[in-house]
Amino acid sequence: MNEHGNPQRAETDQARAESHVARYHRQIILPELGLAGQRALSASRVLVVGAGALGSAAALYLAAAGVGTIGIADGDRVDLSNLHRQVLHGTSDIGRLKTASAKDRLAALNPEVRVVEHVGYLNSDNVLDVMAGYDVIVDGSDSFAARYLVNDAAVLLAKPLVTAAILRFEGQLMVFRPGEGCYRCVFPEPPPAGTVPNCAEAGVLGAVAGVLGSTQAVEALKLMGRMGEPAVGRLGLYDAWRGRWQQVQVARDPACAVCGDHPTITGPIDYDAWCGVPAPAAGPGAPEVSVAEAERLMHQGVPFVDVRPEAEYARGHIPSAVLVGPDPSATQLPGTADAAVVCVCLQGVRSAAVAARLESQGRSAVSLAGGLLAWAQAGLPWEGQLPT
Repeated sequence: MNEHGNPQRAETDQARAESHVARYHRQIILPELGLAGQRALSASRVLVVGAGALGSAAALYLAAAGVGTIGIADGDRVDLSNLHRQVLHGTSDIGRLKTASAKDRLAALNPEVRVVEHVGYLNSDNVLDVMAGYDVIVDGSDSFAARYLVNDAAVLLAKPLVTAAILRFEGQLMVFRPGEGCYRCVFPEPPPAGTVPNCAEAGVLGAVAGVLGSTQAVEALKLMGRMGEPAVGRLGLYDAWRGRWQQVQVARDPACAVCGDHPTITGPIDYDAWCGVPAPAAGPGAPEVSVAEAERLMHQGVPFVDVRPEAEYARGHIPSAVLVGPDPSATQLPGTADAAVVCVCLQGVRSAAVAARLESQGRSAVSLAGGLLAWAQAGLPWEGQLPT
């Protein structure tokens, strides 16, 4: 009899406990996990960012292992072309929200797990609020902008992050714990826009996603179950074509823009602009000036503001340009409120987005067309390493 003196309820609770142990028995008998570790998993909350290829494999194994709460963040709908790799979804799910399809699939696999849908894509406005309620973040996003967004939010919230990426026959995986480095320490800046194809352009072997997503689940379970040696400080590179894993040692960068000793990124920024993804505000209407016009404005005393992260600025910059970072407000700029500024970055994409945003805030701003590459190629004043 339980505390309420209800024998039927006591029998139900007993049956539930026996079912719980039976479901997870094969991992509970692992001495490295045990019943205490299983209880830790049941009390844990994991956010899976992306219900696509990586998120599918990761979420399935997290649910099967008995993680108490699994959040699924995605704004996409299931398409026929997804099904060869996104095993959370089936043919009957085509056209459904991926979060809804994922919730049904995980509930069918393990009804003990609570699945929370976060419908829509994470962005600079909502990422901190969504991620704050979880213990571990598993990132299965498929763009550089999203990876930097999730990484920065994980650092700001002091959340462990398990991140992975796949393309063709290859994959990579990293694990970061608070204070032990982040994605930016390994990749301080994204590749130039358009230089790295995505899976839709270059293709991917679906099972590669299974390998990497399952490995993400393993690493997340180790973190939550307090067992084993999480793959912190290593970049795991998987080559399915040759059947090989390679481990590369990585370390926290004290000069990192977000987790370094003197961070310059203290909140979410405009990640599309920073990664060179044209945003609506940075379209044809974004104000731009040529190198010659920018030089004329410099001689007139118009301030130049550099919108790159500090690490990029430190390598080389226009001597008189003031570093303001990727997401400045109109009140942070030099000069009076009605004075114009020239925004600069490497290629002119990020600066165009910033200039357009500042214009919308009432501050007169223009962007240097062609960016610092064009400025340096013209042989104009420069300090440090020439941009390439």
